[in-house]
Amino acid sequence: MRIEEDIKLDYADVLFRPKRSTLSSRKDVELKRTYKFKYSKHQWSGTPIIAANMDGVGELSIAKSLSKFEIMTCLTKQHDLKIIKRSPVIKEIFPHISLSTGTSDKDYKKLNEILKEFSFFEFICIDIANGYSDHFSKFVRSVREKYPTKTIIAGNVVTADMTQELVMSGADIVKVGIGPGSVCTTRIQTGVGYPQLSAVIECADAAHGLGAHIIADGGCTCPGDVAKAFGGGADFVMLGGMFAGHEEGGGKKIKKNGSQFIEFYGSSSNTALDKHYGGLAEYRSSEGKKVQLKYRGKIKDTVLNILGGVRSSCTYVGAPSLKQLSKCTTFIRVNQQFNDTFK
Repeated sequence: MRIEEDIKLDYADVLFRPKRSTLSSRKDVELKRTYKFKYSKHQWSGTPIIAANMDGVGELSIAKSLSKFEIMTCLTKQHDLKIIKRSPVIKEIFPHISLSTGTSDKDYKKLNEILKEFSFFEFICIDIANGYSDHFSKFVRSVREKYPTKTIIAGNVVTADMTQELVMSGADIVKVGIGPGSVCTTRIQTGVGYPQLSAVIECADAAHGLGAHIIADGGCTCPGDVAKAFGGGADFVMLGGMFAGHEEGGGKKIKKNGSQFIEFYGSSSNTALDKHYGGLAEYRSSEGKKVQLKYRGKIKDTVLNILGGVRSSCTYVGAPSLKQLSKCTTFIRVNQQFNDTFK
C-alpha cells in the first residue's frame, strides 16, 4: 500500500485567473476546432462537445439537433442496425455521430453489422466502465486492425500510464473519467476514482505527447466547468446530465407538483441494467442511480447557454479561440467557487 500526497483537483476546486484581453466581444471567439487523428488520419471539424452515450442523451433525435451546431453525439450501445436504418437523416448527420460498442461478442457483432451496411460512419467508441484491463487493450488493438481508417475512441481511464497504453493499442482518442458523473455511484460503491480536472490535465499531457487526443467525460455541472475542462487541455468535453431532460431525448414525462420531470439514470444503474441486460448479475452491484430532472424543453437553449459561457471564459483570459484557451489558462485554487446564498 502507498499514498500519493500531491493535491488532485476537481472543477469546483479552481477558477480561471482573468487576464488582459484584446477581444471586444464574445462573438469574436472561435469555438470551432479542426483535428486530424493519429491512426485514422481522418480530419474532423466542429464544436468539440459530445453528447454522452446514455439513455435520453445519446439518441438520434438529440444528434439531429446537435448536428446543427456541429456538436457530436455518441449513440448508446442499443442503437443496432434496425434502429439506424429507420433514421431518415442518418446520411446527413453521420459526420457528427459516433457508434458505441462494448467488448462482448454480442456488442462487436452489432458494430460489424452496422459498419457493413453503413461504412461511412467515421467514429467508433469502445466504452467500458473500467478501461484498465489487459482484455480491453487487446480488444482496442483488434478493432484497430479490423478498421484501420476509423477513428477509435476508447475508455474510460484517468491516469497517464493507461492513456498511453490505449493510444499505443490503437486509440485515436482516450475517454477520461471514472466516477465524476451526476448519476454515477462508482466512487461510493468501489472507492475508486480520480478528481476530474487533474485527470484531464494529466491524461491530456500523456495523449498529446503521442499525437493523440482526449475526451473529458463527466463532472461538468455548468458552462464554467466545460470551459475549465478545455482550459485543462481536453480536446473534447462529453456531457450527460447537462444534455439530459430535453424534449429530443425522449423518455416518459412525469407530472409532479404542477411541473413535468423526465427520468435520467446512469448506464450502470439498476434501471439501465433491467432495461437492457435483463437485470443485475449476482456477482456485481449497481454503480449508477436514477433521478428525476425537471423537463427542460428543447435542447437548443441549453446548447446556446453552454457555448455562450465558454465564449465568455475565453474573453476573460484573452483567448481569441477555443484552440488558444488552454495556452491562456492559469487556474487558481479556491475554497468557494460562487456565492450560494440563494439556491
